[in-house]
Amino acid sequence: MEPTKRTTHLDAGVRTAMQGLSAAAKRGLGDPALAELVMIRASQVNHCAFCLDMHLELARKHGVDEDRIQLLDAWEEAEGIYSERERAAFALTEAVTVLTDGFVPDEVYEHAAQHFDDAQLAHLIGLITVINGWNRLMVTRRIAPGSTEW
Repeated sequence: MEPTKRTTHLDAGVRTAMQGLSAAAKRGLGDPALAELVMIRASQVNHCAFCLDMHLELARKHGVDEDRIQLLDAWEEAEGIYSERERAAFALTEAVTVLTDGFVPDEVYEHAAQHFDDAQLAHLIGLITVINGWNRLMVTRRIAPGSTEW
């Protein structure tokens, strides 16, 4: 059975606020390629085809190598492909996205804090939070990849 298409448009004020938060978090992180990889990883976990499609394209525009994109879903096993800083960001992304035990484990947070200064870590957490919000908005409304009706 095919899922019912849901075409509820996003309120312009909500969209503008979300876009502003996303832009601020990306700017503060200071690494556009890492920002796109983080957003891809969260979107993979959340099964958001719309966001995956968008951020895969943006990652390529920021020069992310195709191997790094292809192996992101298995980043823990892809030794030597990602830096320790990136791996810390991916672990934090997964911990914030899933919240399996209701919190982010101290060791995951502390590992990320070793690779990002306070301001960068705050922006990384903001970025993870906003992409999770976008994922939920798009998945709930079943917005298709490449859609302009969101």
